[in-house]
Amino acid sequence: MAKEDVTRGDVLAALSEFDTLQQKAFLQKYGMKKATKYFVKHDGKLYDSKAILAAAHGHHQDYAPLVWEDFSGGKADAVKFLQDLGFEVAEARDFNWARDELILACDLMCDNDWKAVRAHDPRAVELSELLRRMPLHPVELRKPDFRSPNSIQQKTFNIETSFGNDGMGGKKATKGGALDLVVRKEFQDDEKHMRAAAKLIRDGLLSGILAGESLGLPDLDEMESTAVEGRLLERRHLSRERSRKLRKNKIASHLKSHVTLACEVCKFDFSAKYGPHGDRYIECHHVIPLAKSGAKETKLQDLILICANCHRMIHRRSPWLTPDELRNLIADNANKK
Repeated sequence: MAKEDVTRGDVLAALSEFDTLQQKAFLQKYGMKKATKYFVKHDGKLYDSKAILAAAHGHHQDYAPLVWEDFSGGKADAVKFLQDLGFEVAEARDFNWARDELILACDLMCDNDWKAVRAHDPRAVELSELLRRMPLHPVELRKPDFRSPNSIQQKTFNIETSFGNDGMGGKKATKGGALDLVVRKEFQDDEKHMRAAAKLIRDGLLSGILAGESLGLPDLDEMESTAVEGRLLERRHLSRERSRKLRKNKIASHLKSHVTLACEVCKFDFSAKYGPHGDRYIECHHVIPLAKSGAKETKLQDLILICANCHRMIHRRSPWLTPDELRNLIADNANKK
């Protein structure tokens, strides 16, 4: 007997059995360990690739299942064989916690007197489901236990023990946990603002506004840092600024009392610089971050007209500069010359 005799039908039978038994019972039945890297991707779900091939061998005629020591689960063995049969094999990995995820974890800990939250706590289960909705990490590369309730327990325990009850004297943070301390400190410095951000993220995920591929990434990768409120709210803020309807209405309102469209920070005029090619070109900036304004309808007075350079400078680092702060920066720099 050899795994080369296994057919595509045998693998499909193993996948069906996995669905029936579920992972824990399936692995126990075949004496297999959890996959750590390679997974068969089938009908939108991930399956432990080595265990599937071992079981598939047992589904072939009167063959016995393969045992762990019989073969390798790597690219040159199990992975290649499954791919040759036409199956997609995903290479999953662990993902560091993003700022948005830590904001929700810290918000939960804030309700728990900054103590770790156990995996069996319904709040940990709810947070696990929310984190799985976040479009920050590619779904096809996530492991089956991605952001499980157990991982919520571990992360909140790390935050509790690393930070310490008074913000000092905790264990030294690991490289992967450095951001834990940053976000925890931000909660300590401005709890009201950070909890407002957490609520907006949570509400946005539950409503679907911040989930999935519908939310664009306008120029996000060009920025050197993510907003304090997290990447999802930053995306939402920038998407709101890019609304063509809002921009059109803001320009029309501005021209009722002004002759030209000049940047409201540095006075740059695209039309004066580029002639007809720059006519009526300007960007919009929402002066109030989403976490402070809340999920309300944007009004024209919430927007200013701004050139591309000033817009990038405002968003370049977190916390974002206000228009007045950028004006002062420009003036101070001019005075030094």
